Amino acid sequence: MKFTDKKAIHFDLDGTLIDSVPDLALAVNEMLQTLEQETFDEDTIRYWVGNGSQTLVKRALAGKREFDEEEIDETLFQKAHRIFLEAYDKHLCEATKAFPGVIDTLQALKNRGYRLSIITNKPAQFVAPILEGLGFDDLIESYVGGDCLPKKKPDPLPLTHMCKQMGMSIEESVMVGDSKNDILAANACGMQSIGVSYGYNYGEDINTYNPTIVVAKFEEILEHFI
Repeated sequence: MKFTDKKAIHFDLDGTLIDSVPDLALAVNEMLQTLEQETFDEDTIRYWVGNGSQTLVKRALAGKREFDEEEIDETLFQKAHRIFLEAYDKHLCEATKAFPGVIDTLQALKNRGYRLSIITNKPAQFVAPILEGLGFDDLIESYVGGDCLPKKKPDPLPLTHMCKQMGMSIEESVMVGDSKNDILAANACGMQSIGVSYGYNYGEDINTYNPTIVVAKFEEILEHFI
């Protein structure tokens, strides 16, 4: 299908535009080592990414993806989260890379006149340095991080906020993401969406959450925009 009458495309960051797990895993394990707790391999941590830094830290402290809030000591969590943010700040672009085709595709979309933004659950302080470090900060008009608003994805607030900020309607926008959080947020506000089948969706098929379309490679997005 072809999207028509669209002016803005909003992208998730981690798992959609970039593979950040190697650096996130470094920071998680540095945090756990500082706290003298068990560390985990990168493949395990990969399934914990996608709901923001606070949830990632809580999963690391619990040692599992699904946990009860009552399991997590609040004082320990606050300390751990501070350590994690400091550690991650040192590892932002050591091993993080844009997925194949991302930069060329973003450039092509921008050349076609689309306005591009990022809507991520990652803390906002890390977004600009990563975009600059990977060399595509000039392609992104605006971004909103997971700590910028009272709610984050899968709540639709970040999407509706970005539309207002850019002066765009929901109908003129498309959300692109790799996880259910992106697609559920888009569905909740009536925005069309593109699910990418790679990324960090906890082993679930992105089709389960009913995106408008699904692509296997990022560059396939170009086929759906005039």
